[in-house]
Order: sequence, then structure tokens, then C-alpha cells
Amino acid sequence: MRVYLDNCCFNRPYDDQSQLRIQMETQAKLEIQQQIRDEKLELATSYILEAENAVNPYERKRIDIQAFMDKYTKAFISEIQDKAVREQAAKIMETGIRLMDACHIACAMLAQCDVFLSTDKRVLKYQSEAIRIMNPVMFVMERSVEE
Repeated sequence: MRVYLDNCCFNRPYDDQSQLRIQMETQAKLEIQQQIRDEKLELATSYILEAENAVNPYERKRIDIQAFMDKYTKAFISEIQDKAVREQAAKIMETGIRLMDACHIACAMLAQCDVFLSTDKRVLKYQSEAIRIMNPVMFVMERSVEE
């Protein structure tokens, strides 16, 4: 199964952990990363994700996230595919999704991902027949029932 984690999902472990929801999303994201390491899941990333991570003002976070992507990415949407990303993102934006989020979803679709993972409530409201969009907690819970 191929997954794409958006930037907010990658950054969840670095957020303030005082809220239960954030703690749960952090644990689920870490479990997903472990499943990627164990090759139970396949990671897809993109030039959009790398560009967004590159402007992260926190050097340690930026380096750690990029290192994980560099080591475990199995499918990558590059700048060469920019026209297709923009065309797909434009369609997604017609539903009210913002540009960067639409670009991430478009990249996940073009990478033929099964699931797009996000902790962003607005993104989670978007539904598509082309890709499942899920919160990491729901994804981990669903996978644990299937196993």
C-alpha cells in the first residue's frame, strides 16, 4: 500500500503534545513511519513536499524530515511532472481546497497512492474517488483491524 503524508502530518510529533488529539496523531504517525521502515507501507513524496519542508524555520525538524524522505521514498513526483500537478490541483481547488494542499493531494494521486494522510481538518473534509484521504489515527486503527 502506497501512502503520502502531507507536511502537517510529518510535523505532528514536533507539535505541542498537551492535547490528546495531537498525542494520538503523533503516535499514529510514528507507527506509520515504522511500517514504512519495515516495508509494510510504501512512501510517496514530491517536490512540493520537499519545497515546503525546506522553508521550515526549525533546522532539526527540517533535517530529520528530509532524511526520512530521502531514505524511504519509493515514489517521487518531480518538477518534471509540474504541469500535471497544476492541472490536477486546479480541479481539486474548485472544491475549496487551498493551493498547497491541492498540490499535495494532486501529487499523491499522480504517484498512485492508495491513501493521503493529513492532520488538517479542512483537508480531511475533501473526498475523492481517486484517493482515500484519512487522519493517521483512523488509518492505523483501520489497518490494525485488517491484520
